[in-house]
Amino acid sequence: MATVLDYSPLVRSSVGFDRIVDLLENASKVQAIKTWPPYDVVRTGDDSYRIVVAVPGLTEADIDLSFQPNLLVVSGTKTEQADGAYLYRGIGSNAFEHRFQLADHVKVSSAKLANGLLSVELAREVPEAMKPRRIAINGQDTLAQSEPALISQQAA
Repeated sequence: MATVLDYSPLVRSSVGFDRIVDLLENASKVQAIKTWPPYDVVRTGDDSYRIVVAVPGLTEADIDLSFQPNLLVVSGTKTEQADGAYLYRGIGSNAFEHRFQLADHVKVSSAKLANGLLSVELAREVPEAMKPRRIAINGQDTLAQSEPALISQQAA
């Protein structure tokens, strides 16, 4: 039994939240969960993250990282080597692709491959124009600077 959520009340009463509604709609769709290769998502600071993907037997040439606004795609294919006939093959060599939805202003800062683990460092870089800023309050009252209005008395 699938439940379909109606987001039209949100769309009618808000402006500029299209991306959030799209994310909610995409999250509600049934998708097959990919578990190979396994990965971790780690928060390393207030505005920094790390994605670690286990890629046994893959080299830098076998892995492709692509970054688009709000999307990181990690994919890989193992080049086949004809070393002989396998009696048992337990190390996975399937092609894979993981898509990670990123928040606004999250950028890839670095990536490295060591000991069969691909580590992708992410950082949130909010533009200067969007950061909170302090507004100085002028100590003088603007009403006190203006001349008081003279009220003339009318002779009764």
